[in-house]
Amino acid sequence: YQDLHTFELQAPTRLIEWGRGNRVCVAGYGQSGGNEILQLLPPPTLQVKETQGLCPERDFKVECGGFSDRPVYSLKYVPDTSLLVTSGPPDSSLQVWQVSAEDSDVIKSLSAIPTENGAGQPWAKMATISARAPWVLHGSRLASVQVTEVESRKKVYTAASGSSEELSGLAFLDCNTLLLCCAKGQLCLADVRQPQSPLEAASVPSALCGERWCMGVGRGPQGSDSSSQPVARLSSGGHLTLTDLRRTSESLASARCRVPSPASGAEFLCVSWAPALEGCLAVSGFDGTVHVYDTRSWDGSGGEAEPIFVHKGHAFGGWDSGGSPPLVTAHTWHPQKPRTLLSAASDGSLHVWDWVQSCGKF
Repeated sequence: YQDLHTFELQAPTRLIEWGRGNRVCVAGYGQSGGNEILQLLPPPTLQVKETQGLCPERDFKVECGGFSDRPVYSLKYVPDTSLLVTSGPPDSSLQVWQVSAEDSDVIKSLSAIPTENGAGQPWAKMATISARAPWVLHGSRLASVQVTEVESRKKVYTAASGSSEELSGLAFLDCNTLLLCCAKGQLCLADVRQPQSPLEAASVPSALCGERWCMGVGRGPQGSDSSSQPVARLSSGGHLTLTDLRRTSESLASARCRVPSPASGAEFLCVSWAPALEGCLAVSGFDGTVHVYDTRSWDGSGGEAEPIFVHKGHAFGGWDSGGSPPLVTAHTWHPQKPRTLLSAASDGSLHVWDWVQSCGKF
């Protein structure tokens, strides 16, 4: 490791979100009430642009927090605001939160965004943007996708679809274009300017049917349009496929992760692109590790890929509250530091790590 910081949370968390000023937000997912939502100030070494040698303070600090009476399965900062949006069981509604001002340490619940026929629906997947106004893209099924203005709760867009396909991920490609990923792996593009256009989901290879999928959307080259953003899909069987959005029914490259066994529930599957390393992505959700891969040499063979680094820190942390080995529940890349990632596990551990650059690799 180049560097490694650890922080012990009071309860397991299933998400990590970067916010204003490189703050980090985490939240609990317990089924009982009183799930914490915390905004953490990272260690000073993560707040400087360059490594400045030894630093006496190596811990995260809790800046402010609040409590949710429902499990938090998804959390998003609303860019350019002090608002958070969360979702979780037992329905597909959203909760809106106000992050405290400097003179307070409370994250306060503001309002809820209901969804039509939301009762009994799976929890909503989300994405946020503030290109025109603070918007949230949300939905649990293809037919329930909508864009809502966060502050006024006004509907901006509603999908024209009768499909009951469950969603595993949503993303804004730009202020007009939406990308949806179904749990069965299909991708679907939508445009908020064309609300009457029916959504059509591209299929996945029949050999990979029956697995559950998630997606990660990367950044395209600077100045490029949204269609050049790389998209990776990860299945519960450990399959990875890379897609060009101009041809969503085709695969640019594919590989198989080196995972110990397929993920049975796929509840914590996560794949994400490095924002500052070309062709580099990270995978977690199968066990107590995070694997980092260089995709630049991948082809269409689907063979097993060799990770360039494996973070095993959580696997040696003991046992979680259920008496099982820790499972990585979430990971995310640092927005500016190329090889720095954060990861959280089911035992409440939060790690920040930066691996040593191998000769010839990044």
